[in-house]
Amino acid sequence: MKVSVLGCGRWGSFLAWYNNRIGNQVISFGPEHDYSYRILKETGRNEYVRFNDDIRITCDLDEALDHAETVIISISSQGLRGFASQIAERDIRDKKFVLCMKGIEESTGKRLSEVAIESGIPKEHVAVWVGPGHIQEFIKNVPNCMVIDSYDSALTKTLADSFKSDLIRFYYGNDVIGTEVGAATKNIMGIVAGVLDGLNYVTLKGPLMARGAREVARFIKALGGNELSAYGLCHLGDYETTLFSPHSHNRRWGEAYVLGQPFDKLAEGVATARAVAAVARRLKVDMPITDAVNEMITRKTPPKDLITTLFGRDTKEEFN
Repeated sequence: MKVSVLGCGRWGSFLAWYNNRIGNQVISFGPEHDYSYRILKETGRNEYVRFNDDIRITCDLDEALDHAETVIISISSQGLRGFASQIAERDIRDKKFVLCMKGIEESTGKRLSEVAIESGIPKEHVAVWVGPGHIQEFIKNVPNCMVIDSYDSALTKTLADSFKSDLIRFYYGNDVIGTEVGAATKNIMGIVAGVLDGLNYVTLKGPLMARGAREVARFIKALGGNELSAYGLCHLGDYETTLFSPHSHNRRWGEAYVLGQPFDKLAEGVATARAVAAVARRLKVDMPITDAVNEMITRKTPPKDLITTLFGRDTKEEFN
C-alpha cells in the first residue's frame, strides 16, 4: 500500500517508520520551515526513530498526496482545519484519510473528524486511529493494542486489517463519537495525573481513573455516542500510557505546572480542557475534573485548592 504521513513530529515520524516496517511504500511530509521536518530531511533520524533509505521525505504536499492511496495526518489538532482545507483543494476523490491525533477544536468544540469533513474531505473517506502506545516503547518492539474507527464499517475493517502487525493489534471501532471524544479527553486526565505527581498525591490516580472515565462517559452520551466507549481502548485503555508513563506529554505538563518548571512540548490536553469545559457547560453535563483543569489553566487557580474543592462536593451515589 502507498502511504503518505503528513506531519514529522514525534507521532508522525513513528507512523512513517511503522508503515515502512510493515512493508508499505511511505512518504513523510512536513512543512519546509518546520524543525521536525528539517532534522529528518538532513539526517534521516530524530530523537525517536531512524528512517530507512526507502522512506521519502518531502515538503511538497502535492507530491505526498499524489503518491498516496492512504493519507495519515498527524499534526497539532488545533491546526487541522486550515491544513485540511489545503488538502481539500486538491483532487482527493480516491484517497482514504486517517486522523492520528487526539483533540477537540477549541474554537468550535468540534471533533477532529467533523473538522476534516467541514474542511472538504469526504466523510466516507475519513477514519481515526487512536489508543495506547508510546513511540519509545514501540521502537523497542513492545507491542500494544489500538483502535481504528470511521463512519463506514467497511473502511474501518480495511484500514485496521491493512495496518495490523505483530507490534500493534487493532480493534474495529463502531462509535466514532465515543472513540474521538474518549481519546481527546484522555489527555485532560493525563494533566490531572501530572498534577497529582507534582503534589505527591499519587494514590489519587486510582480514583482519577474511575471518576475520570465516568465523567467522560456522561459527556460521550450527551454528544450522542455510546458511553461504553469511555471504558475502551480510546480512553480507559490508554490510561496507563497517559497517567503513569514518563513519556506522556500531558502528564509531564501537569507535573511541571505544579512544580513551576518550564515544559515546551505539545500537550494537547490544555486546549482540549478548555474546549470540553465549554461544550459541557452548554450541554449541562457535570464534569468536575475537567472543570477543575480548565479553572487551573484559564484562571491560574492553585491546583491544591482545586483538589480541596473537588473533595468538598456534595456526597452522591457512585453510579447515577
